[in-house]
Amino acid sequence: MQRERLDLAPIQETLLLTLYARALDSRGERPILGDEWSADLANRIDYDFAKLDVKPGLICGTALRAKRIDEAVANFTAYHPNAVVMDLGCGLDTRVLRCDPPPGVTWYDVDFPEIIAVRERLVPSPSVHIGADLTETGWHTGLPADRPAIIVAEGLLPFMPGDSFQQMIRTLTAHFTTGELVLNGYTRFAAWAMKYHPTIKAIGITAAQGFDDPREPQTWEAGLTLAEELMLARAPEVADFPQPLRALSRVMGLSTGLSRQGTRILRYRF
Repeated sequence: MQRERLDLAPIQETLLLTLYARALDSRGERPILGDEWSADLANRIDYDFAKLDVKPGLICGTALRAKRIDEAVANFTAYHPNAVVMDLGCGLDTRVLRCDPPPGVTWYDVDFPEIIAVRERLVPSPSVHIGADLTETGWHTGLPADRPAIIVAEGLLPFMPGDSFQQMIRTLTAHFTTGELVLNGYTRFAAWAMKYHPTIKAIGITAAQGFDDPREPQTWEAGLTLAEELMLARAPEVADFPQPLRALSRVMGLSTGLSRQGTRILRYRF
């Protein structure tokens, strides 16, 4: 099998980090997400994944946050079988395959044009691809506006400069009539600390922003209302984490403040 070599900018290279974490989870004895598509994709890419030095915490956290976001998408599309799904900064995520949405759902995978070109070669996807820089405007104008939409932004917030993430969300919630936003919410400390994480340093990027109060997005003038905050340190899947990660997660789960420094999934209605 000929493996594909990718030429990616540092911020784009983060897609290989999360891809590899999902792949490693699927190869474990007790997978959390069990994404075999990601394992197959990793095998088909010519890249030194070992240099990322992915630790159990990143593997478990990536798999569990993806699982919870998948559940939010699956629930939304089951209730709205004509929905629009927007997976922003999708990278090589196989969410559309994992969620297997109803046939009336229109799914859009959005990322840089060069990433979308890679997806079209490597990911057998029924989704509609949009190649765009999310910090720019106008790329959304052809999207249907009269159907409920769920906007997914996994791992995207810290890597968008300034207030470009908030501006993008304002634009999208104004475009769609109704829907939900789902993201993994980084606190300011967690976003700051990411730049010292060995795997992030290996790629060579600097994380930027986060927010502490889960209600802060309600001030973005995007019509958002907090519907759910899930702190993954309290998830039942923690029982399957390896030690000492399992014990650390359980200790963090005893405190709301500490739990928020870990991975949390935030869901908003608009």
